[in-house]
Amino acid sequence: MHLVFATSIVPDGRPTTGYEIANQAILGALRRAGARVTVLGFAWPGSEPSDPDQTVLLGHVDVRTDTASLRQKLEWTARAMAAGTTFAAIKLRVVSVDDVRAALRGIGPIDGYVFNSVQMPVAFRGAFDDRPSIFIAHNVEHRSSEENAAAATSLVQRFLFAREARLLKGIEERLCRNARFVYTLAEEDRDTLGLTDARSAVLPLITRETPPEPAPRTVTCDAALIGTWTWQPNRIGLDWFLERVVPNLRRDFRIRIAGRIAGAITCDHPGVEFVGRVPDATEFVRSAAVIPLISTAGTGVQLKTIETFELGLPSVATRLSLRGI
Repeated sequence: MHLVFATSIVPDGRPTTGYEIANQAILGALRRAGARVTVLGFAWPGSEPSDPDQTVLLGHVDVRTDTASLRQKLEWTARAMAAGTTFAAIKLRVVSVDDVRAALRGIGPIDGYVFNSVQMPVAFRGAFDDRPSIFIAHNVEHRSSEENAAAATSLVQRFLFAREARLLKGIEERLCRNARFVYTLAEEDRDTLGLTDARSAVLPLITRETPPEPAPRTVTCDAALIGTWTWQPNRIGLDWFLERVVPNLRRDFRIRIAGRIAGAITCDHPGVEFVGRVPDATEFVRSAAVIPLISTAGTGVQLKTIETFELGLPSVATRLSLRGI
């Protein structure tokens, strides 16, 4: 069986976000199950596919909102409004639907498509209508957008997130209805999407094929957090942690926070240190006495929770961080 794995960002061998880590695990599972899988999508600027022989690259795009200029953000917003589509989908329209169809013809005989989240079938609607599909719902996107709207601090942001939520609800209903089978990463998401046992299943994720060997570790701080804080559901959790939890900790409690952060962020606690990007995420979290798992918004499964458990590290978690576990 030959499947095309349609994804916004193709694997480049350096997964840095939960989404990219999940993609790597899902692709590996499909291939171990015996399917031939060709990946179709875009790469980050300056990046190349980790498996070029099994990847068809549509181009290079930077879909990050936090690093985009104000002019770029306004352009994306105007184009999305004019096209009646989502903000995320419009970022991928650096090629046309006809370009995507041509790329698919070049791949050769295809048995079906795997839609890795909603972006590709939304951005290039009509390009994938000639074959059956499997839909992988990493998250319930419309619920995440609803939560983002509720947490927004400006009327403009609230309006834009609410618009995304309204569009995404219809998109997810259509993708689930048209797919031969739907995978979610958490049981709760299957219920939210109204899926039945006959046409859907939960896809349990691991990030390591073999558990790490026990090894001594040197603790240099009391708590460590690492994440893609530019993703709004993650940022909601970080803001909650800094505003509601940190003030209750003793003043000599040492907290190190790694990862990209969009916009300004401050904390009066003297023990909080923002360290940016770290060379080795695993060694960073192993240097902490405890890992706070702080999700208060979002859907899907928390890859950070799975990684923490796989490493055997002590943790303290919100209920939402344990969804899908």
